[in-house]
Amino acid sequence: MAQNNPNRKGEGILRNLDWFTLFLFVALLAMGWMSVCGASYDFEEGTQLLDFGSRSGMQIIWILTSLLLGTVILCIDDRIVESFSYIIYIGFVVLLAVTPFLAHDIKGSLSWIKIGSFSIQPAEFAKFGTALCIAKAISSFNLKLEKWRDLLISGIIVLLPMGLIVLQKETGSALVYLAFFFMFYREGMAGSILFSGAAAVLYFVVGIRYAEEPLWGIAQISMGEFFVLAAIHLFSSIMMWVYTPLRGPFLRVLLIGSLTYIFSVLFCKYMIPFNACWVQWAVLAVMTIYLFCLAVRERLLGYALIGIFALGSIGFFYSVDYVLNEVMQRHQQARVRVLLGLEDDPRGAGYNVIQAKIAIGSGGLNGKGFLNGTQTKLKYVPEQDTDFIFCTVGEEEGFVGCTLVLVLFLALILRLIHLAERQPLRFGRIYGYCVLSIFMFHVFINVGMVLGLTPVIGIPLPFFSYGGSSLWGFTILLFIFLRIDAARNRLLH
Repeated sequence: MAQNNPNRKGEGILRNLDWFTLFLFVALLAMGWMSVCGASYDFEEGTQLLDFGSRSGMQIIWILTSLLLGTVILCIDDRIVESFSYIIYIGFVVLLAVTPFLAHDIKGSLSWIKIGSFSIQPAEFAKFGTALCIAKAISSFNLKLEKWRDLLISGIIVLLPMGLIVLQKETGSALVYLAFFFMFYREGMAGSILFSGAAAVLYFVVGIRYAEEPLWGIAQISMGEFFVLAAIHLFSSIMMWVYTPLRGPFLRVLLIGSLTYIFSVLFCKYMIPFNACWVQWAVLAVMTIYLFCLAVRERLLGYALIGIFALGSIGFFYSVDYVLNEVMQRHQQARVRVLLGLEDDPRGAGYNVIQAKIAIGSGGLNGKGFLNGTQTKLKYVPEQDTDFIFCTVGEEEGFVGCTLVLVLFLALILRLIHLAERQPLRFGRIYGYCVLSIFMFHVFINVGMVLGLTPVIGIPLPFFSYGGSSLWGFTILLFIFLRIDAARNRLLH
């Protein structure tokens, strides 16, 4: 570990600092400030862009303090940060636990603590504390994420703050912590776990979207149920091909199941009306029993795990309706239904996305120009300087501006991958992948929800959305990694 190797080369921080990443950081800050100006400027009130009483003026304060904060972090020995990783994490866990008792209710959320005239959101800062802790734990104890025990320990470190944030009724901020599983995959977690997560999303979307639609005009067969059960069969077959050494069982399961599905649908359509999903149930039951028998005969745990995957997939699919209607809150249900096209609610759950699309579309190729956006000036888009800040980029800067912003974020993510891979110590690499996973999740979900591609869960766009908590949180995340990277050459080889 870093603290056990005090020898240094005679190279300063400035020489080893990654200036390209710093350039991307400053460029995104500048474009973010311009977007906040465009989203918050009011011609009728004659708002001054540099007036510290305005949103644009306050954002300058957040930017300047972020630059100061980044400079301070670069001056701190990275080994000190690593040494205090557990203490930082525990401190944020305690803070998250007491936040609901100290916070004021803001639109149903109990995540903001008021300090004087300012409010901070601990959930934004807990990300870097969790990243430091998980990097320290995995590197110090040499955890192997291929092992279920070590993966469970690492998962608890991530899921604890996530659960506390859910109690604050900040589901969007809590979901960000799922990004850490991308780092787990890089460090050895089985790809089947990520595959299972992607499959669960598919089951949920297809099961909800096509639950009431008949398959090819056959009233007895639900399109959603039929295709999800077929997907479970197909995915289980693929996993047999990838994760087990024998190809014969894979071919038998795939071929017999597929032919059975085809003939059952044809028989149902032209001979005797019945629910062909019953046949799928029978095929999946036989397949699962076959997998467990193979696990015993071949003494391979992989077959049993695939059988468990199939059973878990079935259980999850038949629970999605309960989750949607009983577990999710009303506004979350409405957002999911609008996103999937089950409801048309232009004045309710779909209003934000519709107005964001109009704003982006009205920008055309080159945009309307700085401070010339009509949708934003007339306040048609709610939260247009925070969660929906990207629509301001589209309206004022057009397709060209949106492309530039996305290219800058892509360059930052690719650069972070490069920096993480060149770290000589596992701690630095793990922390680096935590940082890029969080940035990638925020950018993908935020831009996706503005374009109507992902659910509206209310998370900020890094360096663009107005506010000090998110900007400081992202700055701390990034600059701690830059400080770790700047010290990569201190070891004497």
